[in-house]
Amino acid sequence: MKKTVSDSRRQFLISSTAATAAASMTTMVPANALGLDANSTPGEMINLGVIGIGPRCTYDLTAMLKFKDVRCVAIADVQESRRDKGKELVDSTYGNSDCKLYQDFRELLDRPDIDAVLVATGDRWHAAASILAAQAGKDVYSEKPCGITIADCQKLADTMHNEKRVFQAGTQRRSVPNFQQAVEFAHSGKLGKVHTLHASIYQPVLDNTWLPAEPLPPQDVVDWNLWLGPAAWRPYNQKYVQGRWRGQWDFDSGARLLDWGAHTVDLCQWANQADGTMPVEYEPTEKNIICTYENGVKLIIDFLPDPFGDRSPDYITRLGTCPVRFIGDKGWVETGDEGEIVASSEELQKQLPDSSKRVRGLDVGAHARNFFDCMRSRKMTAANQDVMRRSHIACHAAAIAWILNRKLKLDPVKEEFVNDEAANRLRSRPSREWA
Repeated sequence: MKKTVSDSRRQFLISSTAATAAASMTTMVPANALGLDANSTPGEMINLGVIGIGPRCTYDLTAMLKFKDVRCVAIADVQESRRDKGKELVDSTYGNSDCKLYQDFRELLDRPDIDAVLVATGDRWHAAASILAAQAGKDVYSEKPCGITIADCQKLADTMHNEKRVFQAGTQRRSVPNFQQAVEFAHSGKLGKVHTLHASIYQPVLDNTWLPAEPLPPQDVVDWNLWLGPAAWRPYNQKYVQGRWRGQWDFDSGARLLDWGAHTVDLCQWANQADGTMPVEYEPTEKNIICTYENGVKLIIDFLPDPFGDRSPDYITRLGTCPVRFIGDKGWVETGDEGEIVASSEELQKQLPDSSKRVRGLDVGAHARNFFDCMRSRKMTAANQDVMRRSHIACHAAAIAWILNRKLKLDPVKEEFVNDEAANRLRSRPSREWA
């Protein structure tokens, strides 16, 4: 249930803030190993390193292993069991035992033969690991949310530009056909003038309840200090490293709003041709967060009580997870992860492409291919650092409005809240000294 009294959220933040005060597989030599310009393209084979390999990373990496011009040469993870499973996946794919393992990802970044990294740690590490990778001369594909604060997203985007690195956010629905086709409907004028966009998320949460302390395992089994990284210290519990960090303020992002919002808000930004800006007003209600652009277009971030079950009457059940709806004065179009697209009228429905060859929204193949192709061309990717920056900041701003339980105004150029000191303080968090 969503909290209805803002005092409880403020008390949560006061308590939380107090607690937070803290060998190559090919003979090809990549350009960065030769000291060439950062814009130089990699060699014939792109050498890939992996930072953090859990279930989501395994999904991403399985798609990337299919590319003939990409070779995974190294995996870093703080957990021995995950490192070993990752090596088994890679070595069985290539039919050898060449994949090197590291507990500390900085050792992986020290390798000059690695051209790019896939960052798929827990959320708390995405920005910091991506920034260190860029500074080490690597291009970066980062799982989302790419930063757990507004400040993280800003620093990440700035670093990618400063280091001249290619960056792809893992918001892969930008590369999935049904979402592309729905956006094209909005851009083409078939919906008329677009005035409302719906981005689905599940109910935001605030939680920082510590699990009971357990004895630390040997460091080579789990490096707990490195697992925590920049997040606030707390006692070890095995459930954290198994995934129970999700929903925790110290480890997660934006009251979990970015779990889906990083995808659905991003798609609405794209449909509104607003990749260079973001909404300027954010007003929380019991059922949604109403966001308004400078041109008056509304972005409604809808809370779905059961995101993996039946939808509210406002959404069509069969379309799957992460549904979005784009509404214009001539009708609407909606789609989701199952690949189907539905329009508001028979006339519009007839103009939709054949959906017999559906690609689920979770598929990363085309998105990963776009990243590797852009590594060669040095062009901006489909979900580049600037696209990520604006859509992620919009999500964070909406989450902060929900946390404070009041309407907020945001300057989209300064990326600051207008006349709200408390909201502006929540744009960043203290970072623990972990090294």
